Amino acid sequence: MGGCAGMGNLLRYPSQVFNNNGLQWFIPYLMCVFLIAIPVLILEIAIGQAYRGGCVVANNSIHHRLKGVGLSLLYVGFVVSPYFVANLAWIMIYFRSSFQSPLPWEGRGEDFFYKDVVANVEPVPGILSPDGKEVIKYTSYPGVGMIGETVGWTVFTWFLVWVSIFRGVGLTGRVVYFTMGLPIVITIVLVGRSLSLENASQGVKLFWATWNGDKLGSGEIWQTACGQVFFSTGVGFGYFTSYASYNQKYSNAVMDSILIVSSNVLFENIAAFAVYGVVGFLGLFPQEGVRLGSFTVGFITLPSAVTQMPGANFWAVLLFFTLMVLGYSSAFAMVDALVTLVMDAQPRWNRSVVVTVIVIVFFLLSLPYCTEFGYYLLTGIDRWTNDVALVFVVWAECVTSTTVYRWRDVVGQVGLPAFVGFNSGFFGGMILGVVIAQAVSPASGAGVGFGFFTVCTIASVIISKSPEERTPKFWRKNVFTKRLWYLGFYSGNQLRRDLNEIIGCGKNWGIPFFWAPLIRYVSAPILAIVYSFSYPSFYQLREDPLHILGFGVGHVALLIIGCGFVLPRWLDVLVPPTRRGEGKLDIGANASPLNSQLDRTDSSEAAETSSNGKRGTEHVRTAPDE
Repeated sequence: MGGCAGMGNLLRYPSQVFNNNGLQWFIPYLMCVFLIAIPVLILEIAIGQAYRGGCVVANNSIHHRLKGVGLSLLYVGFVVSPYFVANLAWIMIYFRSSFQSPLPWEGRGEDFFYKDVVANVEPVPGILSPDGKEVIKYTSYPGVGMIGETVGWTVFTWFLVWVSIFRGVGLTGRVVYFTMGLPIVITIVLVGRSLSLENASQGVKLFWATWNGDKLGSGEIWQTACGQVFFSTGVGFGYFTSYASYNQKYSNAVMDSILIVSSNVLFENIAAFAVYGVVGFLGLFPQEGVRLGSFTVGFITLPSAVTQMPGANFWAVLLFFTLMVLGYSSAFAMVDALVTLVMDAQPRWNRSVVVTVIVIVFFLLSLPYCTEFGYYLLTGIDRWTNDVALVFVVWAECVTSTTVYRWRDVVGQVGLPAFVGFNSGFFGGMILGVVIAQAVSPASGAGVGFGFFTVCTIASVIISKSPEERTPKFWRKNVFTKRLWYLGFYSGNQLRRDLNEIIGCGKNWGIPFFWAPLIRYVSAPILAIVYSFSYPSFYQLREDPLHILGFGVGHVALLIIGCGFVLPRWLDVLVPPTRRGEGKLDIGANASPLNSQLDRTDSSEAAETSSNGKRGTEHVRTAPDE
């Protein structure tokens, strides 16, 4: 929950709701929560807990070619952490200024943020040709100097991160009680104060008593909802798998996943009332073509409202202290995931040294965001990391885990040509569908995508061998349904069954039967559609070098996934030698390898001594019914 609940709940979420004002927002938002976030989080937590490893080790245990998928999750956090901490440095400037009376931003909210805090030099805008097809001049950024105070607060924040994680998850767990408990209490106080402001009810009515159904026809609201859910829950950042690997082996992973996402949804919708009241109080209402950014909410809207409250300094200190603590807990969660990667690969290294080196590297990467063009750099990197890297990484999690897990079982039952043909239709249908939808029309894209998939499925079933092993009762009606079962559902269902032998034992909640088809045939196509919106959006901003940079940085995640799949040995260095062969098991259809495999893993870990908080004997217990 420390990774989930952060500034995204108190700032980013209200701004997204404001820009898509009305109850229609909750349709794509809740669909993303239930159809993507919860199922994917179950996957991330379950594999970390069952395979006793961070992202790379756990994905390697699913299949040795998925190490790149695990590494790409950490790459997202690697990109986000440096600019996230620079953002926290701006909050600390506000916190320090909150002790001045009168508040220095009173009557000049925008000027204080842009000129005193961010202190960036205005860029020289680029120029597109009249028809928009060529770039005549690229945007230039004349300001290149470092901003001293931003650097200083960045150092301070990274020091707090170091203190919180250098000793291991035992210390981190105690820190989170503070970083989660206190902000929740303060947020409730802020909500009460906000709703007591004059005309606060008008702001609440704007979000909870209006309906703008025409917005649902825009791809932007769906992309925005998906990005918000991922960013606020932390799905796709890798730290859930890392932390789950330290959990007790037979913990209730499914219940944990549902509680984490549900609590996050509840928290951000309650916390948003702190902004709703201020929106009504200041008379801010949506205007066509005008968007309210999360920075505007946090650094202009809320501070401006604070100046008009009795006891303004008290409320300012409370607000920015809450934002700092919320953001800092998310920052160290992302860093801790990378620490887990290193400690998995080199368990005998000293954790304190590893944490120190990683924090220093992250601090150096934060410095470009502390410059006179840092705000614009942050905007470019943040947008495309979320819209490109994060969406694609989660898509890859959904499709790879349900395609290549024990794929040899499928080939052994139906033959390689049928396996290749079916998956060519599955992936080809998504690619063709989104390309044609963007180039021609959504209806044409849907028709071509589903049509191609259907044709390939029928052809694959016809050329398939007849399976020799059993299938679930529903699929035993005839030989064609048995073939379809192995082609379309076996891998995901077998992953579910194998994971349930660990996380679903005793009275634990098991992963439900519909989980694998859901993430493969519902979540993945939705993510493919959302991902496709990125390219038309980038085309409109291609004259800006920082957006070009961000677009390229986002696509590095795709390269990591591809290289890991094509050249898996390149990433073997990130997996302990004793565990590199776990993703190559071939024991036959319907057999269960997981318990014996994990028993070997536990035995090897118990023999190791490490300053990593050990996942050895202290974390391993026997299931009640084993």
